[in-house]
Amino acid sequence: MAAASAPLGVSLQEATQRRLRRFSELRGKPVAAGEFWDIVAITAADEKQELAYKQQLSEKLKKKELPLGVQYLVFVDPAGAKIGNGGSTLCALRCLEKLYGDQWNSFTILLIHSGGYSQRLPNASALGKIFTALPFGSPIYQMLELKLAMYIDFPSHMNPGILVTCADDIELYSIGESEFIRFDKPGFTALAHPSSLTVGTTHGVFVLEPFNRLEYRDLEYRCCHRFLHKPSIEMMYKFDAVCRPGNFSQQDFGGGDTPSLKLDPEYVYTDSVFYMDHKTAKKLLAFYEKIDTLNCEIDAYGDFLQALGPGATVEYTRNTSNVTKEESELVDMRQRIFHLLKGTPLNVIVLNNSKFYHIGTTKEYLFHFTSDSSLKSELGLQSIAFSIFPAIPEYSGNKSCIIQSILDSRCSLAPGSVVEYSRLGPDVSVGENCIISGSHIITRAILPAYSFVCSLSLKINGHIKYSTMACGVQDNLKKNVKTLSDVKLLQFFGVSLLSCLDVWNLEVTEELFSGNKTCLSLWNARIFPVCSSLSDSVIASLKMLNAVQSKSVFSLNNYKLLSIEEMLVYKDVEDMITYREQIFLEIALNRKQSVLETS
Repeated sequence: MAAASAPLGVSLQEATQRRLRRFSELRGKPVAAGEFWDIVAITAADEKQELAYKQQLSEKLKKKELPLGVQYLVFVDPAGAKIGNGGSTLCALRCLEKLYGDQWNSFTILLIHSGGYSQRLPNASALGKIFTALPFGSPIYQMLELKLAMYIDFPSHMNPGILVTCADDIELYSIGESEFIRFDKPGFTALAHPSSLTVGTTHGVFVLEPFNRLEYRDLEYRCCHRFLHKPSIEMMYKFDAVCRPGNFSQQDFGGGDTPSLKLDPEYVYTDSVFYMDHKTAKKLLAFYEKIDTLNCEIDAYGDFLQALGPGATVEYTRNTSNVTKEESELVDMRQRIFHLLKGTPLNVIVLNNSKFYHIGTTKEYLFHFTSDSSLKSELGLQSIAFSIFPAIPEYSGNKSCIIQSILDSRCSLAPGSVVEYSRLGPDVSVGENCIISGSHIITRAILPAYSFVCSLSLKINGHIKYSTMACGVQDNLKKNVKTLSDVKLLQFFGVSLLSCLDVWNLEVTEELFSGNKTCLSLWNARIFPVCSSLSDSVIASLKMLNAVQSKSVFSLNNYKLLSIEEMLVYKDVEDMITYREQIFLEIALNRKQSVLETS
């Protein structure tokens, strides 16, 4: 057993590095039949996002960053109501049927849900969560490459069907060297990870059938009695989801985002990715063809998996406490899915030596890239990844992180901050826990601690323009109010938005907000200046940020202003990719010269 021969961290690190090496060997080469996925499909929220994803996939294939001979597809959600990742799954099935007819019944398919707007991690908003850069690799890995690497062993031990995953999480696991995770049973098969009860309240939790085991095993194939979606701790006890390690209490169950369970007498098994065989996928597709149009959000985990297992009951369909928006059709749709799937088996692959990491918020992003030594050692994350910057000072092990960026040696970077795809000049001072993305700062600039700065290329009336979103990393861009009189309740960098508008010499009118006028938020507030150069755009947005901090006036009246929502409509993906490529080429040339000088 791996657990007996090496501590969890070491065995996870070794297993992870092996998968990364194997994926690295496949990059840019044609794959043999059965060696890799037949299809890798990514979901997109709208046509603008679909185009952005297709452009980035095309670039990756051109630069041989992905295995070749694979169908990389993007499936866009239909216009209209939000349909959730469950609805996106149904749409993807219809797209596969249209593209391949009966042929897809022999395919192994990876379906990655990446259709959100990343309001909690806005540096991923323009180009997508699945294209979030990670601090390792040359060229730099993004979440897509990491997903493909971590699932590298799956396709060759999988019956035709679909593996469903999300774009912003990472699953690391270690099993015996002679063991493989097999997706070969009918119905659904889900991976399960030991987690604290607290983590269970924000995940799906498996209630497993009794299992007589004589020894602790890294990999266990179990049957699931029922599935609980984001249950309360009381529910976990009520439905017997809580496990007690017994003889295995000294095992350090890893939870990634969870505290170590070494001293915790109780734990639950939580979800991550799941597989459905082709027959089940066809059943869901036939159901979707009948209803034709979805007008409510369906959750692939909460609404598909909760219908499964012999203990499943229809009660959950009426519980809308976890739903962001309650539509009139939701309960009816859930009940129809329940009756469609009831009796379908839910098999669970328990990975006792595993960790689940989520990188979907600015807080998680900063923690995992700068402070979290576990993920850094397991994945081999670097403080300076494919960048030019001589040295980073370290304070109590809390480092900064630089990804494909060029920083002048005199620039000051405080610990806990992340800089990606940016150029920073000698007179730039970055405070603690900042995120800087896609920016170019050449003049003197001070970024206060906890600043979020992300620049976008735009195409407006055929002309390239630039706008930089600047706010606090802790700002809640999703929080909204219904009326203009409540705008004071919105916070920008810890200050009431109303006070900020005074500082910027802006008035509270309906014109201040884009989109739905009954849903007012920082996301659709027209407060970000549009400029003709990238560096001017960053400076203008930093001035508005610093004005709020210093309570001095910086009038925005002379600028054309956009909301983040509008920036995403006008975004010019090609120009942003070109900017990143210019940085890449300069770093590559610098490295080449360094090698020549030392040889």
